[in-house]
Amino acid sequence: MAQGREREENTYATVGASLSVRWVQGYPKQNVHFINDSTICYPCGNFVIFINIETKKKTVLQCMNGVVGVVATNIPCEVVAFSDRRLRPLIYIYNFPGLTRRTKLKGNVLLDYTLLSFSYCGTYLASYSSLPEFELAIWNWESSVILCKKSQPGTDVSQMTFNPMNWHQLCLSSPSAVTVWTIERSNQEHYLKAKSVKLPMEDGSFFNETDVIFPTSLAKDLIYGPILPLSAIAGLVGEEAETFRPKDDLYPSLHPSIHCWTPTSDLYVGCEEGHLLMINGETLKVTVLKIEDTVAKERRNLISPVTMAYQKGGVLISGIDGFVYSFIIKDSTYKIETFLDVEEPVEHMRFSPNCQMLLIQTDKGSIYIYTFGEEPTFDKVLEACDGKFQAIDFIPPGNEYCMTLTHSGEVCIWCIEDGACAGKVYLNTPATVLACSPSSLSAAVGTMGGSIHFLDVRDAEAPKAIYKALPSEWSVQHLLYDQQGIYLLVGTSGGYIFIINASPSSLFQVLGFTVSASFTDERGRLKDELIHKFRYEIEHTLSSAVLDFQSHQIYGFCNQVPYICSYLIPQQEHSGICILKPHQKVQSKHYGPGMLSLSPHGLWLITIAKGGILCIRDVRTLETFARSRSHSHQGHGIQSVRISMDGQNILVNGKDDGTLVHLRWRQFGGNLASEVIEYYEKLLISLHNTMDEENNYLSIQRGESLNLESKSECSMNENMKSSIDSSSQEDLVQVDGIKEIPWIQQKSQEAIKNEVKLFSKKRKEIKTRIKALAKTVLTMMEENETVDNIAKLDQKEFGLDLEELERLHDENEEEVAKIRKDAEMHNLAKAYLAELIKEECWNSMAVKGRALKCFHMPYVVENFPMKERTDEELKELKRVLWQKKIETECLKLRKEIVEVQSTITLAKKHHEEEDEEEEEEDTAVKNANLPNYLLGSLSTDFGVHASLLSSQLELHSREEKINQIILLKDVIYKVKTAFNHEFDAAYKQKEFEVARVKEKNVRIQEIILDLDLEEVVWQPEFDDCEKPERTLVVENKEIAAQKTLNPWLKARAELTMTHEMEQQLLTQGPDTRCRALMDMMGGVLEVKKEDILKMVIPQPPFMAKADTLWSEEERKQFKDYEKKVKELNEERDKYRKSLEAEMKKLQNSIQESTQNFDEHLKRLFERRVKAEMVVNQEELKINNLVYSLLLDEEINSREAFLNNYLARKQEEKNQSSEAIQKSREDLDVYKENYDNLLAEDKVLDHSFKKEFSEIPSHQVDILYKLFKRRPRIHKQKIHLDTASIVPFGERPESGKLSKDTFAQLMKAMDDLDNINNMPEGLDPSVWEHFCKTRRAKVENEQKVKQKAAGLMEMMAFLQRRTEDDEKLQQEIEKVLHELTVLQEEKVRFQLNLTIQILLKQGQVELENFQLLLEYPDAILINKSIIEDLNSVIRTQGQKKVASMMESKDVHKGIFQIEWEHKKMEMEMEDLNQKAWDIQMLFFSRDRQKYLNEPNYETLIAIQIGIMEQTIAVLEKTHKKNVENCKKLLKKLGRYSNQKDIANYTLSCNLREELVAVSERKEICNAVGSKLTCEKIAKERYENMMEQQKLTNIAKQQAEQILILQTELERLRMKTFPALVQM
Repeated sequence: MAQGREREENTYATVGASLSVRWVQGYPKQNVHFINDSTICYPCGNFVIFINIETKKKTVLQCMNGVVGVVATNIPCEVVAFSDRRLRPLIYIYNFPGLTRRTKLKGNVLLDYTLLSFSYCGTYLASYSSLPEFELAIWNWESSVILCKKSQPGTDVSQMTFNPMNWHQLCLSSPSAVTVWTIERSNQEHYLKAKSVKLPMEDGSFFNETDVIFPTSLAKDLIYGPILPLSAIAGLVGEEAETFRPKDDLYPSLHPSIHCWTPTSDLYVGCEEGHLLMINGETLKVTVLKIEDTVAKERRNLISPVTMAYQKGGVLISGIDGFVYSFIIKDSTYKIETFLDVEEPVEHMRFSPNCQMLLIQTDKGSIYIYTFGEEPTFDKVLEACDGKFQAIDFIPPGNEYCMTLTHSGEVCIWCIEDGACAGKVYLNTPATVLACSPSSLSAAVGTMGGSIHFLDVRDAEAPKAIYKALPSEWSVQHLLYDQQGIYLLVGTSGGYIFIINASPSSLFQVLGFTVSASFTDERGRLKDELIHKFRYEIEHTLSSAVLDFQSHQIYGFCNQVPYICSYLIPQQEHSGICILKPHQKVQSKHYGPGMLSLSPHGLWLITIAKGGILCIRDVRTLETFARSRSHSHQGHGIQSVRISMDGQNILVNGKDDGTLVHLRWRQFGGNLASEVIEYYEKLLISLHNTMDEENNYLSIQRGESLNLESKSECSMNENMKSSIDSSSQEDLVQVDGIKEIPWIQQKSQEAIKNEVKLFSKKRKEIKTRIKALAKTVLTMMEENETVDNIAKLDQKEFGLDLEELERLHDENEEEVAKIRKDAEMHNLAKAYLAELIKEECWNSMAVKGRALKCFHMPYVVENFPMKERTDEELKELKRVLWQKKIETECLKLRKEIVEVQSTITLAKKHHEEEDEEEEEEDTAVKNANLPNYLLGSLSTDFGVHASLLSSQLELHSREEKINQIILLKDVIYKVKTAFNHEFDAAYKQKEFEVARVKEKNVRIQEIILDLDLEEVVWQPEFDDCEKPERTLVVENKEIAAQKTLNPWLKARAELTMTHEMEQQLLTQGPDTRCRALMDMMGGVLEVKKEDILKMVIPQPPFMAKADTLWSEEERKQFKDYEKKVKELNEERDKYRKSLEAEMKKLQNSIQESTQNFDEHLKRLFERRVKAEMVVNQEELKINNLVYSLLLDEEINSREAFLNNYLARKQEEKNQSSEAIQKSREDLDVYKENYDNLLAEDKVLDHSFKKEFSEIPSHQVDILYKLFKRRPRIHKQKIHLDTASIVPFGERPESGKLSKDTFAQLMKAMDDLDNINNMPEGLDPSVWEHFCKTRRAKVENEQKVKQKAAGLMEMMAFLQRRTEDDEKLQQEIEKVLHELTVLQEEKVRFQLNLTIQILLKQGQVELENFQLLLEYPDAILINKSIIEDLNSVIRTQGQKKVASMMESKDVHKGIFQIEWEHKKMEMEMEDLNQKAWDIQMLFFSRDRQKYLNEPNYETLIAIQIGIMEQTIAVLEKTHKKNVENCKKLLKKLGRYSNQKDIANYTLSCNLREELVAVSERKEICNAVGSKLTCEKIAKERYENMMEQQKLTNIAKQQAEQILILQTELERLRMKTFPALVQM
């Protein structure tokens, strides 16, 4: 395979032997390009791979500076350009097929090029770089010069293409924008000019955007000033104001995904949303193409274009669905047709240069070619693997085939000679590693699931998996065969190392395993006698280490230092750790940590690292004798490397670049080569017999692979079905019958089974003892329930597993602590939030917000919550006050200087100080006495002086407005403070009233108790709104949850309670004195007046007897008793009346005082309303001033933006003028040269006859005719078949074609200069002179043509520059006009002030005030005239209203009569309709029967009896049928058992038949494939005919069914009853 490389950039010199790239295998990750009609190319890793489509031959071009970046091809010149990926990358251009470097382009790009594109005509190359430059550059690649460049920061471009018909146009598209760049040329100067395309919205409609810079649709506001653009409102003054749009004004546009040019220089753009756009190349007008078919419109939404290719009449589009669609476009509509089914997502499409082939590239990297013609063909050029290469290895002996493995489990076999794919096998499982056996033609593949698949690779074209081993469930990380191929070492991610017998004759038996931490012999582990472990300590950590074949040395790659070391292993055995010192130490010269490996013969040490450099070293000296940079650090270096047994072939696999490189020796000889060859021959001889035997067994194994798999499954099922112990509760393995058991688990189960058999008696004995112990504990628990509480034990004390109880207790405590911590953190967060709210809304308030309520009226008065003014506010207020005082004094002095005469001023000079004080007081009084409607508020009613406030008609400057705002805020503060003082006084008054009411209520309560009344005492209280601080304190009664106390708080509470009880007992003492006072004097020492109502005169004891038995003395005592009782009652009545009077007086006093307070609070409420009105008035003035300041800032921002915009445009105008001046100068010089050249041409023409004046005139005439004669150049005609396919037709000629045309012309001139064309009789010397003159004339004519074309181009360039200059001049004039208008608006706004005036209600009669803003024609008249006129108008109006009312009543009566008439007509229609409904009412037979039958209920009872009898008969029949079905089921069950036995016999015979079937299938595939195809085709034809026949029958039956349904409907309509209107 041919190969090219850049030798100049190779910084690694080879020493002795050297390596060369034989072939490279990789798949495209970028777009594939045509370089001619039969060759394609694509980048892969460090290489550019060329593939001949016809021969499938590959050619490789290597980039020695790292990974190949982007690639572009120029088909007419057959060159390829690519960039490297390094700091400050370069662009290389190579010829094809020579692969020699044409040139190298070096720009100022720092990181990477993202896009490259050649122009079809001309030597132009466009490049686009990524961040940080985002630079578009146009190169002349032949001269390696940048013609022009331009940067557009932050713009990522996804596609860049030249216009095939015009190299002056270049389209760049990204997912958010489409930009068309125009390259303008004037002589040798080139300029770039960009135009953005306005994309429609996502639904395909267009959004009418307004001009952001000069909006023309803004409304005019005559009250609040000019309305400015949004950029001015946002305060933008720079370039960002030109494109600023608010968030709500932005709309989602379409997202372009792909574009292509048309022969008419238009653009087709495909969008992610499924829309197809057509963009005019000149005007950039966008047209949304519409689909014709409505069915295809729904499918259009599913087509998201990924790639597009233009064809005649439309485009080919493909997406991720695997189909290629043909969009046939006509005008502004198109229709969709399915062109091709690729069955894979298509990533790129491209036509060949002759447009006879279509290249299709899939997302995996496969390449297909669709060839147009009478019989189109669809061929696969390159079939990609499923993923990148995971592992590689040679198939022994390593000189014919090699193997690769992908992550998805695809194994490929490659031919070493040419890199062609010989065969594939799919394992359909994620794979990790691959290794080939030296002793047989088999290979092992490790997977993520832990299984190892063994493959038979004897037939490279048909490899097959023959066995599967599952040592463990951990993923396989390493596979390694020993040199003789006897053992296979398997390393897993769990740290286990398995040893497998590598010979197929042993069925790849797993011998055992070991781990890196311990070496024991349990459950399949290898014993210590088999493996010896030694530990060594070295000075540096190693990233990789290998052991030589003689086990004498260890080679290590240091991890943290750039060295490779070798360590000698001690001969004597040791225990513990042995310290090793480096035997040899050389620099690695690698980037970062690397990997080491030994060659199969053990003489070479291979080192690889992230740098991508492969080094081959001598194991004796560790010196590098060969190296190759097959990969790069951008692709994370080399993943793995393999060397064949003979050392001739080397495979290198990249880690992330997806490239497989085959290296071979250029020069290989000497002692080193002889040792390798000698080792290789000995190894082949030693492995020859073993390999033949194992390969023979592989043939048997391949045929019996199915039987082996079935046997392995049966053995695993037997292992699973074997029960360890029927009564055991310690089954360690619970495996599903379907799931495959790993070998390590099988060994574990066997070990457990053996242990169970060995210790079965001991286990039974332990179980018996445990059961007895459980019974004993249960008996003890039962006895514990019968004993007393004192002797009863706790339930937990019977627990035998104290550790488990303690563990559960600890878990419970941890959970409780966790919940408690979460609760504490939640409470802490809430407390923190509450503290923040309290600090913001309560603590920071100098005046807390509170309210006052009336006692008897629903009035609530709130104060003004106020924060303390900050020091900055006070300082600013102080500054403004001083400034106002100074201005007042200055104004006063100016008035004195102007108005007062100088003599009076001198006479009163000594009284100046006294006059100043008096005038200050007079001025204050005068300002204070100004009417409120001029101040705009009622702030003076609260004692606030407005003397320092400026007049509303004098606020013109910004500083005056700011000072006025500060003073107005001070006024608001003073008004609120004045009201708050009144509020505080009222609040104190209410506190006093509440206290006084409480004091009086105490006496009222006593009177009520004395009088035994049931009245309720009215007790006023403060609400929460009146005392808001109460809401910040949580009382105990508000807490519903039970309070939890810490242990130390509980102990403290108990001690406090005990101490209080002791103090109470000590203070009580003996109660003898109290009992004596209670017995003798009723508990009081003095009888009070209040006790009269409670006094009772005791009855004499004789009153218990009858009055007839009383004595005289007793009768006198009775009269005294009655007298005392009467006196006591009189005293009681008097005292009761006095108490009632006192209570009424107290209640009236309370009522009067509270009502007085309510009246005061009512007045305070009115004061609060007035204060709030004043505050709102002042805030309205502040808002008006703030709005004016804001509008002033907006006007200033707009003015600054216009000035900046004008400066930029003027600078552009200067640059444009300079460019025009320079273009004119260049044009003049160029035109002068053109005129000189044209004059020379004319001189040559006119001087012809003079030069040949010596010869006869007739010969001069003949020579002059020959002098004017020019040869004809035959243009290559395009074949008709090609012309019908090629969409672009003839393209404009390039510079190369012009040179070729001139060369053909000069070659044709040689034919004309032939001596045979010389006229007769002419001297040969004259003919020779004539030929030179004619040739000079032709050359001069060609120069004149070139100069004329250049002159036209320069004139067009000058015309475009002139037009641009005129546009700039128009924009400048527009900006100047806008500035003038804005300045006028600014002056008008500053003079037209907004003032606030107070007006009383009832005095304003203006309506539609917006129309009466100006009064230029108004006159002043007397008020009485208007009032008289109004009285006359009112009188006439009342008369007219009265007449209108009379007319209205008449019309109302007429309308009422008409309405009643209509009502009666509608009722008549309703009655007629109801009668018709009654006549047409459906009357069924059941209803007729119900009305006609006299004994209808008896008839229904008879029918029910008949139905019950019928149901009974049906039940009997059903029971019989059920019994018969049960008998039949039993019979079928017996029959089923017989069939199961027969099926089992057949399944046993089926296994034997499968082998024969597979053998016959192979024979059939080898011999009868053609017959099978014919048979299948014949069967398909018969099925199609049968389907056609059934379709015809179905149609006939459908027609018959339709006829029958029609007849059935007709007959059914006949049976319906029809009731004719009577």
